[in-house]
Amino acid sequence: MEQPQAVPAEADEVDCLVIGLGAGGAPLLARLAMAGLKVMALEAGPWHNPTTDFATDEKAQDFLFWNDERLAAGADPLAMGKNNSGTGVGGSTLHYTAYTPRPLPDDLHIRRDFGQGEDWPVSYEELEPYYNEVERFIGVSGPTPYPWGPARSQGYPMAPLPLNSAAQLMVRGAEKLGIKTSPAANAALSARYYQEGVGWREACTNRGFCQAGCSNGAKSSMDVTYIPLAVKHGAEIQPNSFVTEIERDERGRVTGVVYTHNGEQKRQRCRHLFLCGGSVETPRLLLLNNLGLSSGQVGRNLMAHPGLQVWGTFADEVRPNKGIPGGLISQDTHRPTGADFVGGYLLQSIGVMPVTFAGQVARGRKYWGQQLRNYMKNFNHIAGINILGDCLPHADNFLELAEEKDGRGLPKPRLHFSAQENEHRMNAHAEKIMRGIWEAAGATDIWSFQRYAHVIGTARMGLSGDDAVVDANGRVFDVPNLYISDNSTFPSALSVNPALTIMALSLRTADKFLESQQRRDN
Repeated sequence: MEQPQAVPAEADEVDCLVIGLGAGGAPLLARLAMAGLKVMALEAGPWHNPTTDFATDEKAQDFLFWNDERLAAGADPLAMGKNNSGTGVGGSTLHYTAYTPRPLPDDLHIRRDFGQGEDWPVSYEELEPYYNEVERFIGVSGPTPYPWGPARSQGYPMAPLPLNSAAQLMVRGAEKLGIKTSPAANAALSARYYQEGVGWREACTNRGFCQAGCSNGAKSSMDVTYIPLAVKHGAEIQPNSFVTEIERDERGRVTGVVYTHNGEQKRQRCRHLFLCGGSVETPRLLLLNNLGLSSGQVGRNLMAHPGLQVWGTFADEVRPNKGIPGGLISQDTHRPTGADFVGGYLLQSIGVMPVTFAGQVARGRKYWGQQLRNYMKNFNHIAGINILGDCLPHADNFLELAEEKDGRGLPKPRLHFSAQENEHRMNAHAEKIMRGIWEAAGATDIWSFQRYAHVIGTARMGLSGDDAVVDANGRVFDVPNLYISDNSTFPSALSVNPALTIMALSLRTADKFLESQQRRDN
């Protein structure tokens, strides 16, 4: 029989090896490199050049998404690809909308407040300095003072981006209903900004293709913020490197990984390993390699943000693809009075690109053929609002390895997701409010589109290895030199977009790791 060929060993061991270069891996990589450690990062996708690779064309940008097939199951199967994951040096931040609101302090204590879900083992007060640091470093544009939550020790470094037409229409309708709104916090530059490791970055041009890649570097994705800083301080980055195996010694400590680089199998040895592949690939690697499984929580507690959208048609021209996609926010619904559900949600205006919107119309309204073409003729007069809400973990929602294999011969991940009663009640509450806003703003032909965004919570953090995969510092309970830094560690979904919190936790994990190493050296 044909025997597998031996994998050659890399000549040099690195202090820290990081897998994945999105919001969870890039800040941590920079911090470790700046501390003088020998660090290396493996990224499954390529290294893009925004000025030449990111066209103002939706279909031409499909390469930014994680397009390997993932299997979806349950009553509300999750759309994968551009909905929640990316590939390339920068990860999903290459195509995220740059919407970066902070959670409010009680977001981290949903069990304390409602008796359901899980609380975080980290407080808002511990995270606040990291939120400040991330916002100032990457350049977040937003309102100061911020209208909701406690007073902040620092304001946003730049003024808000201009509101597009959809956001202005939402202001009109919300004011009539007594709903407070504000320009949102966006990780996109409203003015030129000096970036350490990069130099001057140019301001947003409001072209509206954030989800198809920012061509001038105004959007604060990891490839124009933390990754150049990491490289400046000596970090080595290996793109097109897909990790399949994690190797351990007789004591159970990680010693290195096996990965495929441009079709060739390689091995990289390391003293410490940081998994930052996101809430699908991180638990998949753990399950494939039988790591961190003693709690029984790897792949469990899968959550997805309710992201119900409501669309309306207006007599005035809107041009919904122009400007920053999420220009306006309201957190008046963070903990709605008299609500019949746990947690809360935010409201935001929506910017959308035409091909993406046509697909939603086909799925949501069952339009196709001439009926779809007729409706899409109104594209420039359509505006939307959506929510982003908390989600409770449930036994029916989990990730597992399927028997079906992918092109690399590895089991495909299968994600089971069924919205539960709490999510249904939240959506019903939100739809009534959003329809009211559009009616007050003068919309006609109002309709809703059900969706769920972001995959969260498949390797959650906690106080004990009995019911959690990692501790509050991101270290895997079962493996002393293995860490996780991405939104798989979130104990609850939070009622805000995850990117800012992923970055803040990434820096905190790096700092806690460096503190632990310093204690051992002393």
